[in-house]
Amino acid sequence: MRVADDVNQALASLRKMRRRLLLCAMLALVGGGLLIARLAYLQVVRHADFQAQAEDNRIALVPVPPTRGLILDRNGLLMAENVAYYTLELAPSRFSRIEQTVADLAGLVEITSRDVRRFRRLLEDSRRLEPLPIKSRLTDEEVAKIAANRYRLPGVEIRARLFRSYPHGELAGHLIGHIGRISQADRKRLDDAGELSRYLGATHIGKAGIEHAYERLLHGRPGYDEVEVSAAGRVMRTLSRRPPVNGADLTLTIDLRLQALTEQLFNGRRGALVAIEPSSGEVLAFVSQPGFDPNLFVDGIDPTSWQALNDDPDKPLLNRALRGTYPPGSTYKPFMALAALETGMRRPGDITSDPGYFQLGEHRFRDSRPDGHGSVDLHKSIVVSSDTYYYKLAYEMGVDRIHGFMKAWGFGQKTGIDLEHEATGVLPSSEWKQRRFRQKWLPGESPSIGIGQGYNAFTMLQLAHATATLANRGQPMRPRLMRASQVSGSAPEFVPAEPGEPIAVKPEHLRLVTRAMIDVNRFGTSRVVFNEAGYQAAGKTGTAQVIGIRQNEKYDVRKVAERHRDHSLFIAFAPAVSPKIALAVIVENGGFGAQAAAPIARAVFDFHLLGRLPPDRAGIRLPPIDESELRDVPEDLEPERVSPASGTAATGGAR
Repeated sequence: MRVADDVNQALASLRKMRRRLLLCAMLALVGGGLLIARLAYLQVVRHADFQAQAEDNRIALVPVPPTRGLILDRNGLLMAENVAYYTLELAPSRFSRIEQTVADLAGLVEITSRDVRRFRRLLEDSRRLEPLPIKSRLTDEEVAKIAANRYRLPGVEIRARLFRSYPHGELAGHLIGHIGRISQADRKRLDDAGELSRYLGATHIGKAGIEHAYERLLHGRPGYDEVEVSAAGRVMRTLSRRPPVNGADLTLTIDLRLQALTEQLFNGRRGALVAIEPSSGEVLAFVSQPGFDPNLFVDGIDPTSWQALNDDPDKPLLNRALRGTYPPGSTYKPFMALAALETGMRRPGDITSDPGYFQLGEHRFRDSRPDGHGSVDLHKSIVVSSDTYYYKLAYEMGVDRIHGFMKAWGFGQKTGIDLEHEATGVLPSSEWKQRRFRQKWLPGESPSIGIGQGYNAFTMLQLAHATATLANRGQPMRPRLMRASQVSGSAPEFVPAEPGEPIAVKPEHLRLVTRAMIDVNRFGTSRVVFNEAGYQAAGKTGTAQVIGIRQNEKYDVRKVAERHRDHSLFIAFAPAVSPKIALAVIVENGGFGAQAAAPIARAVFDFHLLGRLPPDRAGIRLPPIDESELRDVPEDLEPERVSPASGTAATGGAR
């Protein structure tokens, strides 16, 4: 019995073991099948997807920023260039702690907290593959120290990079503008415009002036390096390269030597000058004084320099030619004379008695000459600059009729020059005053408008544009600073002249006003300045009040603070018969127009028309013309000009 029981137990155990083995075999078979199915799915079905992911992990695209285009003057003189400097760069994939790396470097070169903050910002926007700059413009001594210690500085590299440079410093600083590091606001703006991809790998962008206005042309398009990277993200080798498209070189309309002469003629005084070629709208000089050195802004201006510029009472950061608005003073009178003739308010021979004032009720509008100019007709009113003539004329015309005529000449309107942030100015009207002050226009406010005072406030660009239109016999041309752009290997693209709507003004009226402006320089208020000029120029002086003078007071320059003295203005074009240049100039607090502004205009005309420097040329420094250093400019450039007689396009030789 006992033996039988043992046999039965053994058989039961064997059956149980067989069931377990069978179950295990089934589980193994199912698991193996699932594993095979999974492997088949991964290796066959998803093969293409995982191969692409593996390639993405192995291969990366590193952006290669383009070289920024150059900026040249009309003669090929460099105004903005790119200069190579050594930079200290860190490869993020080759170090784990930036603090330790910076500490190691600090013993060799100075690394400021500002450098570290800037590096961290760049690091946040990078893919941690390309080296990022932490310190720019290394000295030779710093390069030598780092090179000698590179064996103990993993991830540290010294590379030559191009940096923006403005070789003439402050010269034309307001016009050229500057570049600066790309800020978060810049990135958002670029992203909103769908342009962010153009700035991959880039660190700088145009911030002001030409650098900003023509950023798209100057910047170019980035290229890419296709590189193989390790699992740790380290670049192993470069597989292929798509080179960047470098930015276009810009040729401006500016004559840099004329610009340099003009800036020095201000001799430290505040003011602005804009000179335009009337037939094409090309801006020959665009001056705002004082200026600033755009090189200060390339890598971010230091706090000391920034505070000095902001605290300077002369406001060197204000672009006076583009954004400064001033009463035009008596330079407004030739346009008022045209308005009088065109509207029929005056005929050339009509006489106005000028006793030295214009009486309106109990208020007396005083003339600059206390005893007056006697009997004055339209020609004489411009030559001797009779205030009384224009007080009475403006009162009779009314502000709205004046506004209607002057608007066509560009007063109180943006000229459309190829720079951003142009000021509009103020061309007053009854509607403007109601909108601005919620007040009605009073008839007693009109006389001051006639002599360029009151609410009148225009930029020197607007005044120069109106003068150029007058010189071009009523045919306005949009002022422009760009002549041509050229990408390396491509033909230059020229910028055509852009004529505006011709102003309906009778030729005989233009001749009357022009003859009077010629006599201003022959017998009138600027006769001494233009004595023996060697060419015939048409001009008009202007003196604009900065502060009001009470009825019973007399203006005494000796008793007025310097910044409260009258502004000195002058407009002119020359030669009078076939004008090649027209300008407007203001010297802030410079006194009479013939005293400060007109001599500057005379020197500009002499240089542009005759190639002459002022007789007192001591201290005048012009950029040298070295034929070996001049950059090529399109020699076949024939700017399109507009014939004022027919309104059709005409061409003339480049000057």
